Parts: sequence; C-alpha cells; structure tokens
Amino acid sequence: MYADRLPTAVRQLLTDLLVVFWVYAWIRAALWAQDMVQKLGVPGQKMQEAGAGIAGNLADAGGKVGKVPLVGDELTAPFTRAAEAANGLAEAGRQQQEVVGNVALIVALLIVAVPLALVLFGWLPRRLQWMRRAGVAARVRDLPAGRDLLALRALAGRPLNQLAKLGPDIAQSWRNGDASAVDALAALELRELGLKTAGRGR
Repeated sequence: MYADRLPTAVRQLLTDLLVVFWVYAWIRAALWAQDMVQKLGVPGQKMQEAGAGIAGNLADAGGKVGKVPLVGDELTAPFTRAAEAANGLAEAGRQQQEVVGNVALIVALLIVAVPLALVLFGWLPRRLQWMRRAGVAARVRDLPAGRDLLALRALAGRPLNQLAKLGPDIAQSWRNGDASAVDALAALELRELGLKTAGRGR
C-alpha cells in the first residue's frame, strides 16, 4: 500500500490521512445540516401533538354527551366534526414533519455527494493505479528479466527530460543491451514509483 522510499511513503500516508479527515469533516457537516433542517419540523410535531390531544378530548366529551337521553346523538355531532377537524390538523403536522425529514436527507446527501465523488472518481483510482503498478514493479524487479521490463516501461512512460538526464544515447544504449543503461532506466522507473532498486533494500 505504501512506497519503499521513506519520503514517498510519508507523503502517501499524509495524503491518505488528509483524505480520510476531509471525508469525515464533510460527513459531519452533512449531519449537522440535516439536524438544522430537521428542527424546522418541530412546529409540525407540536401541531400533530396538539391536534391529536384536542381530537382525543373532543372524542371523550362527545362520548359523555352522547349518553344524554333523547338528544345525545344530536349533541354528539358537533363534537365529532370538531374531532375530525383536529385529526386533520394532526395529520397536517405529521405530513409537515415528513416533508422536512425528506428535505433534510436530500440536503445532507447533496452536501456529501461532491466530496465523496471527488474521492471515489479522483483520488481513489489514482491510488489504486499506483498500488497496481508498484505491486507489479516490486514483483519483477528481482527477476532475471525484471530489469529489462522496468527499463522498457521507463522508456515508454517517463518524460523526455528525465530520460535525457541519463545520457543522450540512453535509448541506443538500451537497444545495444548495455547493462548500465538498463540498470539506470530500471532504477528511474522504480524511483518514480517510490520503490528501492531491489527487494533486499539496496
């Protein structure tokens, strides 16, 4: 997961820790925003509780009035209608809480979506690509033909200014099978990956 060379390994570790902290900070920000938005549902909660309480009281009162002989049914009707209205108020409060809850969730997702997308589609693929390349390079660097493969990879992938520092005829020397040129190119590729020139730590 990390390079052999200390400077590269430290840089990778610090970057990984920074990414983890960055994602954690955005998640905390999203949760905070969700809590703030959900506070807008408090009036709806109070409305629901008040409506349910009024409806219950009216229903109890209507039940008692309904026991009055002869006129009980007529006296109960207004209480029933008022209880239904109170239940409607309670339902409106419940719906308001539901809408606020959905909005709070959407806000939280929107806040955390962009940072996570940057990590998943920006940092993570590059990190995994390095791990794959470094893993292959570490496996082949001690093989008999490993130096040649690393040298070829360096010739194909390293910038021209880096190759030029190895000598003006580095490509021709590699084609001629010059061992020192092969070693220099292989070392360049390994160094760019943060790996040492041999698995034994040289």
